[in-house]
Amino acid sequence: MEIVHIQNIIYELRNEKVILDFDLAILYEIETKALNQAVKRNSNRFPNDFMFRLTVAEWQNLMRSQNVTASQAKRNIKITPFAFTEHGVAMLASVLKSDKAVKMNISIVRAFIALRQFTINYQTLSKEIIELKNIAASHNIQLNEIYSAIENLLDEKVERKSWDERERIGFKTN
Repeated sequence: MEIVHIQNIIYELRNEKVILDFDLAILYEIETKALNQAVKRNSNRFPNDFMFRLTVAEWQNLMRSQNVTASQAKRNIKITPFAFTEHGVAMLASVLKSDKAVKMNISIVRAFIALRQFTINYQTLSKEIIELKNIAASHNIQLNEIYSAIENLLDEKVERKSWDERERIGFKTN
């Protein structure tokens, strides 16, 4: 499965990048119920920072804000999905031991890493844009000062005496 496809099912909830249980089940080619049972049998491996259940409000908001697939829409709204963080997905590798699960875990972890790298690059780019804006603002101030000085010089030139009335400069003879 392509990393881009996996990145499309990574959501941001509670300031964490997560994948929902039913999306993981599709990736691992198992039933969501089987995935959740395996997790329950090994609940001590999944603390709250590895996995959490969405609130009804979070689930409804996610369904409204994301493209809801048919499998998501069929879910009972009262039974909210589990969300697995990057660490939770990595821990699934020790719980689901099939070859498919191992290969998929590698792809999922790579997708999380790619997203993190994108975020870092985005933040760096954002800082550079802010710096450029500040430099441009500074240049605007300097250019405005130059324009003002030129306008003042032009105003002074208009106010000066005519050519005939001006004091001559250069070599003078008696």
